[in-house]
Amino acid sequence: MIVSTNPADGRELARYDLHGDAYVDQALSAAAKAQAAWRRVPVAERCTLLSAMARVLRAGKHRYAAMITREMGKPITEAEAEVEKCAYNCDFYAENAPKYLADEPVASNAAESVIAFDPLGVVLAIMPWNYPFWQFFRFAAPAFAAGNGAILKHANNVPECALAIEEVMREAGCPEGLFATLLIEPLKVAGIIADDRIAAVTLTGSTEVGAIVAAQAGKALKKQVLELGGSDPFIVLADADLEEAAKIAVKARYINVGQSCVNAKRFIVEETIADRFVDLFLQEVAKLKIGDPMERETNIGPMARENLMTGLHKQVERTLAAGATLRVGGAPLDGDGFYYPPTVLDNVRPDMAAFCEETFGPVAAIIRVTDAKEAVTLANQTEFGLGAALWTSDLARARLLAREIEAGAVFINGMVASDPRYPFGGIKRSGYGRELGVYGIREFVNIKTVWIGPTQTPATAQGGAR
Repeated sequence: MIVSTNPADGRELARYDLHGDAYVDQALSAAAKAQAAWRRVPVAERCTLLSAMARVLRAGKHRYAAMITREMGKPITEAEAEVEKCAYNCDFYAENAPKYLADEPVASNAAESVIAFDPLGVVLAIMPWNYPFWQFFRFAAPAFAAGNGAILKHANNVPECALAIEEVMREAGCPEGLFATLLIEPLKVAGIIADDRIAAVTLTGSTEVGAIVAAQAGKALKKQVLELGGSDPFIVLADADLEEAAKIAVKARYINVGQSCVNAKRFIVEETIADRFVDLFLQEVAKLKIGDPMERETNIGPMARENLMTGLHKQVERTLAAGATLRVGGAPLDGDGFYYPPTVLDNVRPDMAAFCEETFGPVAAIIRVTDAKEAVTLANQTEFGLGAALWTSDLARARLLAREIEAGAVFINGMVASDPRYPFGGIKRSGYGRELGVYGIREFVNIKTVWIGPTQTPATAQGGAR
């Protein structure tokens, strides 16, 4: 049994029966059969499914957004933006997939040689609760365009969203069996990964779960894409536009109630302007409205689960005990629901929890440094490497510093965000592989060399069998 709970008041929303072994077996067989036919459909025709997915998402945007807000607490305006972003992603790949997947000719000694991009098969998607629609459709649009099928194992605190995704696919005209949602316990996942009907695995989630899934998939010799945790630095140098930097910094930290791998978490600020930046930051934090996530004026809703709120508060307590300064917030709010206020910790050092651990919630850590060199050093002093932001008016220096920052993405004078137009993913313990862009659509394909007949004489031909 899976129980769905409203984090705004802690009350039970619904209960869902788990899918049994027979249902899982039937779903895997149906997906494998459907994908065998889907792979032979021309790419342009596959892309009509993506366009239909976008239409269904937009038509149901308000209903789907309400589901997201009910089940995980995201403010309703952000939930609506999430659904719209899913639709945009589908449209993007509907337009660009034929180009991204077209055979690429290669100059060689053959009459013809090309690189082809063939689908791998059925991909198991293990998805998190924090962006319950976006995380799936981010993967699904390019995966279906490439000719793959998909099985979704969603986080068990968003079952209504998981089943709604199945509804979207059905209404969009997805071939029967090509996609299925499975409501199962996490312990069942290992068996599905090992199943021969699954060709590859994609996971967005914690670093700890990623390591487990990577081991299971590696044992089965199956391709994986892992988008895991993050402790993104937000570097503010002395010559930055401080007003704009502070405004964007607050959004970067507190969007989705701070529950995103790619949220800015460590604010590394040059000492000479640190006091001014922190004052501006606190002014922006004071503007945030905490409340019912269904109200359109709300900026900060509840955290998704009580244990997440409790764990975050322990990190705050340990950081303060180690000598950090509390500027605002710092304790769960009284009353119903899992509310933790926007919290700012100043004078954080590298040996403190808020620096060296991922804080998955509305807590900002301010780290003061002497110069840009120290800022980059501390930015890289983490086991994670997902995204990073760098604020300065010296763009020539920014371009050089960006190459020194260890992250999958560096945004200069902006907020780190995913976008279908460019690849998204991390290094170190933030995972490997890429989603989105041309590189994302080619993660779950067989990059195949096709070589046809030599045209050169044996005397001029190079190389040989290897």
